[in-house]
Amino acid sequence: MPYIPPSVVREVKRMDLLTYLKNYEPYELVHFFGNTYTTRTHDSLKISNGKWMWWSQRTGGRSALDYLIKVRGYSFLEAVELLAERANIQPPLFVSENVPMEKQLLLPRKNQDNQKVIAYLSERGIDNEIIQFCLESGRVYESEFHHNTVFVGMDEKGNPKYAAIRGIGTSFIGEANGSDKNYSFSIFTEKPNDTVHLFESAIDLLSYATLQKLEGKE
Repeated sequence: MPYIPPSVVREVKRMDLLTYLKNYEPYELVHFFGNTYTTRTHDSLKISNGKWMWWSQRTGGRSALDYLIKVRGYSFLEAVELLAERANIQPPLFVSENVPMEKQLLLPRKNQDNQKVIAYLSERGIDNEIIQFCLESGRVYESEFHHNTVFVGMDEKGNPKYAAIRGIGTSFIGEANGSDKNYSFSIFTEKPNDTVHLFESAIDLLSYATLQKLEGKE
C-alpha cells in the first residue's frame, strides 16, 4: 500500500469542492443562482457557503475529498492520490463563491419519443398542427426520466435559455437549473406585429394560438 505523508493528506483536505471543480472539472460546474452552484451530472447537488449537499441522496460534506468519496465512489486512498496528483501538476487557485460565472442551462434529457406529451397537450385541447410545430422547432419535448413536458424558451438565435417543466398526471411544476427568465417560452408571428400577448403559462399561450387558428387567424 503506498504511503501518503500526513502533511499531504492535511493539504488535500483543505480543498473545498468549488475550488476543485473550478480548477480541474470546470465542465461539471454550473451556476445555479446567487452564490449557489450545482453540477452537470447531479443537479440535486448544491454547493454553497463552503459546503455541499447532495439532496437526492441525503449526504453532504465540505471538501473535494468528501465529494470524490461519497459521490464519485473513490476510496479514501484513491481520492487523496487523485487530488494530490492534480494539485502537484496544477496548483489550485482558490476561488470565492461570489465570483460571477456564466449561467448555464441544464435541460432535462430528452425521451426517445414524445407520445405522452402529445397525448397530454391533445387532452388540453391544443391543436395538433401547433403541437407538431412546437416539437419540430424544439420548443416542447418529453423528458426521459420523469416524462414531464418541457417548454423551452430561446434567444433570438434559437439557442435554449430557459425551460419550464410541467408534470404529466402530477402537480409538479418547476424550472430547469440555469434558466434565464429573460427568455420565456414563446411563439412568434410570421409577419411583423407591434402587439405582444403575455400569458401566465405555456398552456395558456398554446390555447390562445389554438383559438386563433379556429377563427381562421395566424
